[in-house]
Amino acid sequence: MTNEPQESAGNEQASSVGLVETRYARLFDSPNELLLENGKRFGPVTVAYETYGELSPQKDNAIFICHALTGDAHVAGRHLPTDEKPGWWDEFIGPGKGLDTNRYFVICANVLSGCKGTTGPSSADPETGKPFALKFPFVTVGDIVAVHSQLVRHLGIEKLLSIVGGSLGGMQTLEWAARFPEQINSVICLAAAAKLSAQGIAFNAVGRRAILADPNFHEGSYYDQEKGPTFGLALARMVAHITYLSEISFENKFGRKLQHSERPAYELLKETEFEVESYLHYQGQRFVERFDANSYLCLTHAMDYFDLAAAYGSLEKALGRTNARILIASYTSDWLFPTAQSLKLVEALIAQRKHVTFLELASSKGHDAFLLEIEQLVEIVQPFLEQTYASVRDRAEHGDN
Repeated sequence: MTNEPQESAGNEQASSVGLVETRYARLFDSPNELLLENGKRFGPVTVAYETYGELSPQKDNAIFICHALTGDAHVAGRHLPTDEKPGWWDEFIGPGKGLDTNRYFVICANVLSGCKGTTGPSSADPETGKPFALKFPFVTVGDIVAVHSQLVRHLGIEKLLSIVGGSLGGMQTLEWAARFPEQINSVICLAAAAKLSAQGIAFNAVGRRAILADPNFHEGSYYDQEKGPTFGLALARMVAHITYLSEISFENKFGRKLQHSERPAYELLKETEFEVESYLHYQGQRFVERFDANSYLCLTHAMDYFDLAAAYGSLEKALGRTNARILIASYTSDWLFPTAQSLKLVEALIAQRKHVTFLELASSKGHDAFLLEIEQLVEIVQPFLEQTYASVRDRAEHGDN
């Protein structure tokens, strides 16, 4: 559920995509507005996206990255030489890396209802000129995928070599496979599931409640206020961040170490006595600097509503719609999207006689492992993509598309 930018190990400049820029596409102008799953029409939609590498003359090497809950289109490289950190998956994307931009054309776009350039609650409503705020329509994972599918067509790409995503991004890859099966050759689904568990929904509910209870929420119309719901949003992030790590990672990183002393203070109102408390406060404070509370409400609801089996009648019917090669990976310490949920996807794909590869990766990092442990991800993704690309080229050569 997280997509917070991570610090690259070593000197990433040597194999970086370098300086990049965010681009914008305007889609779904009248009378061709987006038909949302709730039955309403909405448009136009501005989509922020970035690309890396070069599209082949055959347009057969494009890979689309579906970002997670709080991510954005800036997945690799830097916007300015002075940027403190590169894009959030920079260790994985670039020349010679897991998604090799010497070979593949990589696309990443901000999601509908996001706050990083794609139309969302903080965008201006054309009818009023003011931010949509809570007037922004209810958005589903299906709506998000519909926008990104249209963006791919807008870029002149008929069929993607692969779609890749973890967590909420993984949910998007599954929805894409069911909704637009003709548009993809392969799927790489990481640390995700066909639906969010009741426990996951519960954590999202607590986060939303923290935002709604903030006295500076102003019923969502806080954009022209001196202060927005920063306390509630920070608290929501703190709660969510607990789900991204495993028990062992918390113990290894913090244990019961105190922050500023060797003895307990015995003070009821002392907020950051333990190191783990200080860490969570820091995560919350950083988050409010880069994310919008209304977008958080929209996207956690989208995650809660996602249920692939309910949408298509069953998992078998949903996943039976695609002929794409599918790679599914789970992590041993991920209790937000445990391996058992990934195996349900695998079982449905096998029942439909689809090409599926499954791996459970050993990790102590919890749900965030797909963002943090890049080497083992590269080991499984590189050969999978190479085989997929070879198959695509072979079919094209023999006229079988």
